[in-house]
Amino acid sequence: MAEQKEKINTDEWVDLYADYLFNYCIVRINDHELAKDLVQDTFIAGIQGLDKFEGKSAVKTWLVSILKRKIIDFWRQKESRKTDNFSYFASKNGDNYHWDERRKPKGLLADIDVEIHNEELGHVLQDCISVLPSKWRQIFIDKMIDEKDSEEVCKVHDVSPSNFWVIMHRAKLQMRECLEKRWFND
Repeated sequence: MAEQKEKINTDEWVDLYADYLFNYCIVRINDHELAKDLVQDTFIAGIQGLDKFEGKSAVKTWLVSILKRKIIDFWRQKESRKTDNFSYFASKNGDNYHWDERRKPKGLLADIDVEIHNEELGHVLQDCISVLPSKWRQIFIDKMIDEKDSEEVCKVHDVSPSNFWVIMHRAKLQMRECLEKRWFND
């Protein structure tokens, strides 16, 4: 059902095709805002490329083919951003990295890098611990840093076992939030 080129009215495209294109797109990317953007980009590309439309298919079919390319481009771009910073130096097996022996740091430089990294992390950990409420901080340090037995920590700080676990849970949540902001998102 090819349409004649001279009969194409781009002013009607949104009314005629927007819902179909949006539904087609949302199934493939599962992001409403992005789907709206891709459909809009499809209409723009269709209008800009109207002179290339040969009329061998319906306008709807042609617009879907444009949208398909937009979706493919989106996924390609997203995948290309997933480059791994360590891929030159190591290969990844699951969550573990294994050094490429040809590119593995050698000698004291590698040890210094690890020491600097650990020292920086240590400072961030200390800062995150320091912002815990006083009672939580002491309990957290006794249990997690000094590795004291839970019963002993309860006795020293005069807290019930259930209160101890609530404090530990909340302290861990606050620590995680702090570390995510100060260490992992840099």
